[in-house]
Amino acid sequence: MSYLSSFNNESAKQILMDIIRTVNQPDNSKKLSEAKASAGKEMILMMQHVFPLVMQLQLEVIKLHGFPGNREGLVQFSQLIREMERDDMEIARLRSQIRAIYLPPIAINTTNDILI
Repeated sequence: MSYLSSFNNESAKQILMDIIRTVNQPDNSKKLSEAKASAGKEMILMMQHVFPLVMQLQLEVIKLHGFPGNREGLVQFSQLIREMERDDMEIARLRSQIRAIYLPPIAINTTNDILI
């Protein structure tokens, strides 16, 4: 757990940027494009095809930064990022970029607070 002692906003931003760079590498980008094409606009198919690829790439990156390279490590990293994004707009922006890969935009009617 020594990785936690050096984990701060700057290291969080660095890891998030590394995840984005990894996703954008030609081989990974191609795999994600193929998965998105096979999923179309179906949310369930996105979660079955695209989401696992993005999670695997995130696991690979966080492992390089000392986090456990398993589900627990990814959950821990995600929880830390969610806490930090409340106070750091750059972390929130980077996390949103990653989420946009596997979560298509959802139209929300703010007048009635219902999903459209």
